[in-house]
Amino acid sequence: MKISILMSLLTLVLTSFFSFAFDRITGESFSSRSEVIAQNAMVATSQPLATQVALDILKQGGNAVDAAIAANAMLGLVEPTGSGIGGDLFAIVWDAKTQKLYGLNASGRSPASLTLEHFALQGLERIPSYGPLSVSVPGAVDGWFELHAKFGSLPMSSILSPSIEYAKKGFPVSELIAYYLQQSVPKLSEFSGFKETYMPNGKVPAKGQIFHNKGLAVTYEKIATGGRDVFYKGDIARSIAAYMKEQGGFLSYEDLANHTSEWVEPVSTNYKGYDVWELPPNGQGIAALQILNLLEQFDIEGMGFGSQQYVHTFIEAKKLAFADRAKYYADPTFNNIPVDWLISKQYAQQRSKLIDQGQVAKRIDAGIDHGDTIYLTTADKEGNMVSLIQSNYRGMGSGMTPTGLGFMLQDRGELFSLQSEHFNVYAPNKRPFHTIIPAFITRNGQPWVSFGVMGGSAQPQMHAQIVVNLIDFGMNLQEAGDAPRMLHFGSSQPTGKIMTDGGYVSLESGYEPKVKRELLKKGHILRDSVGAYGGYQAIMRDPKTGVYYGASESRKDGQAAGY
Repeated sequence: MKISILMSLLTLVLTSFFSFAFDRITGESFSSRSEVIAQNAMVATSQPLATQVALDILKQGGNAVDAAIAANAMLGLVEPTGSGIGGDLFAIVWDAKTQKLYGLNASGRSPASLTLEHFALQGLERIPSYGPLSVSVPGAVDGWFELHAKFGSLPMSSILSPSIEYAKKGFPVSELIAYYLQQSVPKLSEFSGFKETYMPNGKVPAKGQIFHNKGLAVTYEKIATGGRDVFYKGDIARSIAAYMKEQGGFLSYEDLANHTSEWVEPVSTNYKGYDVWELPPNGQGIAALQILNLLEQFDIEGMGFGSQQYVHTFIEAKKLAFADRAKYYADPTFNNIPVDWLISKQYAQQRSKLIDQGQVAKRIDAGIDHGDTIYLTTADKEGNMVSLIQSNYRGMGSGMTPTGLGFMLQDRGELFSLQSEHFNVYAPNKRPFHTIIPAFITRNGQPWVSFGVMGGSAQPQMHAQIVVNLIDFGMNLQEAGDAPRMLHFGSSQPTGKIMTDGGYVSLESGYEPKVKRELLKKGHILRDSVGAYGGYQAIMRDPKTGVYYGASESRKDGQAAGY
């Protein structure tokens, strides 16, 4: 009898112990991990080595902008599959001194000598994804120097020094980057310069292999000592121009020499007491604001995370926002874009009446869904915060890899339309429609969250989901990124073409089977999508204590770290 009682008690103790041991800390049905919490500074990037470099800069007395530039330079080395100085850059900066947000559009323009007629003469209905015709001026380096001139503290030589050393001495390639490099070979290895830069000994580096990029080390050294002009008016510019001419391209020395970035006013909408900030077109950030304005017309919190009502409402709101995206989003220098009206509450109230809770909308404009990017965010002890996104588009870019420079040029020009009446139609010296968007949230005029989610044209959808996860569903910063995502994809480019099948929906693992069945009943087409759910980084600031919370993407190599 006593033995039986003892065994029962032991069983109860062990059951309780293992029950507590295996309970999810978050209490959610999906897996997550703890936020990173630190008092002085925080960095979140998609590569641990880049995070550590930025953190070192902060410990040396650098500020958030210095750290962001250092991280971006490092990512161009260790994650060339999504970034590099051959691409463009956008940033939102919270400046603690002026208590204000600043926006930077560091995207490049199309070649001055390439005309719309050239594409017609070539019999092209769209701009090729790869090769010389998709190349526009790379704006990232100018973006670094604009940020540095306005807010930087350490000299650029100190900021770029860690990346230069890593490029010379080498670094071990991660599994994910090795995979994406291998995927790039069939598309890009035919182009001059690719093999010499990214395929030492005839192969792309494998997981754990030490990879050197001495060409990029030399390029970074020239930028560190010669400034932005060495890239746009000096030796590097001449090398790029000569290479492009050899490849039959149009990007010229003059195009590089004439490049300028633009400081822009971030735009916002208030979502349930929180101001969500994005940059205006030529990027697609305002689509996230439009989605949030539409969702605000419904009881999202009451629907519950993962419910078929929420998924359906979100998808239909996304379609409406992307209909406007397909028509209006382009270079504002060439078009009168009604940004204020598009992100207004009045417009959202009108458009929300088109959402039918019983069935899907079929006839919708939609956009393209390709590309890879890096997003990073930094914060320092003074309260400065940076939200920065940078990309070559389509992963590594155009394939155009100038001899000996260690980087590839972007193919962002592919996103121009060739329809003569479209807002985003190709023209010389014009900035193309852009998918990459940084984001920021303030509350009562104070910084709250700096965040971004890389992932091509799906980014506005994911931005809106992060905001809803934080505000409506009360998730913490890490949970908000780890929660399973939903994405709606269309079949056309941002060129105004009409999609008549309603597109399709991809639900990440974590949604219940009954939710999928109910969505099918409403007419949604569901398809599995592997690896399309983006890459999230975020920093949250506690307004009372000044303590930072960091979160990083569990779907990639991301790391948040602070001190």
